[in-house]
Amino acid sequence: MKYLTFGEIMLRLKAPGQERFFQSPMLEATFGGGEANVAVSLANYGLDTEFLTVLPDNAIADACIGELRRFGVGTGKILRGDGRMGIYYAEGGANQLPSKVVYDRANSAIALAKPGDIDWDKALEGVGWFHITGITPAISQNAMELSMEAVKAAREKKITVSCDLNFRKNLWKYGKKAPEVMCELAGYVDVAVGNEEDCQKSLGIQVDVDVESGKLDLSRYQALSDAVLKQYPNMKMIAITLRESRSADVNGWSACLSDREDFYVSRKYEIRDIVDRVGGGDSFAGGLIYGLNTYAGKQEALEFAVAASCLKHSIPGDFNRVGRSDVERLMRGDASGRVQR
Repeated sequence: MKYLTFGEIMLRLKAPGQERFFQSPMLEATFGGGEANVAVSLANYGLDTEFLTVLPDNAIADACIGELRRFGVGTGKILRGDGRMGIYYAEGGANQLPSKVVYDRANSAIALAKPGDIDWDKALEGVGWFHITGITPAISQNAMELSMEAVKAAREKKITVSCDLNFRKNLWKYGKKAPEVMCELAGYVDVAVGNEEDCQKSLGIQVDVDVESGKLDLSRYQALSDAVLKQYPNMKMIAITLRESRSADVNGWSACLSDREDFYVSRKYEIRDIVDRVGGGDSFAGGLIYGLNTYAGKQEALEFAVAASCLKHSIPGDFNRVGRSDVERLMRGDASGRVQR
């Protein structure tokens, strides 16, 4: 089966280590973005994966495409257009100082691309699974309309659609509020992924979930899952990540999944000395997509996703640079971190 993800990939400029912006006169340059991060994860697990976006025709975009190819992600469907490459600046947090992201993506090539610019019949040819996030429709009116075109075309072709509901308050600037768009888009989604904020602020579903105390009440997450699935009768399942953020360095990490019949809860990992949590949700989504298409049961699929995203917290950059064997080793309980020789 072929997998296709669609969204914006950006140039990522990060202050070294845990430094504040320009504490040193340098920034580390890599690439990243929600749907591209998922594509890299899927390719790392050996799946036939392509990434679709719109990029400018310049040397920076060429380097970005080259980086995706290095991971085995297909780039043949990427379009070139007017505009620029989006940028985001990242500052790593530590202890009680949170990480920080600053977006600079106005007038990017994908934000300027017009509805109709992408031939969805051609783009979706041979595809069995299509992945998008709530980030892309937040970028611009045009990107929102392209996203709607995509999920509608995928539904018509009976392609499985997954969506990470990602709510980004700093992106919804073109006159629409997230629920105005995401409530319609979610009607075309088979598999939804998110955290409690994504579910509530993207879909406007209100369930009292306390994330501030550091102790999560699973019954409230089951209620939240049930509320989402009740509102979207075509949705087959939803997975919600459970992050207990004790500081920027120490998080409890687990997840739950509801498929209308059963409510699954994963094991919990205590992640200490976090290296980089950006891309953690994307690595979970990539792991879940792989797990659902590889393992016989949903519990095992959920465990793969949580283990994969746990490992991502130890890897700098947006991309989760692990393979199936790395994840399955942690799933089996090998969390010692001992040197492998």
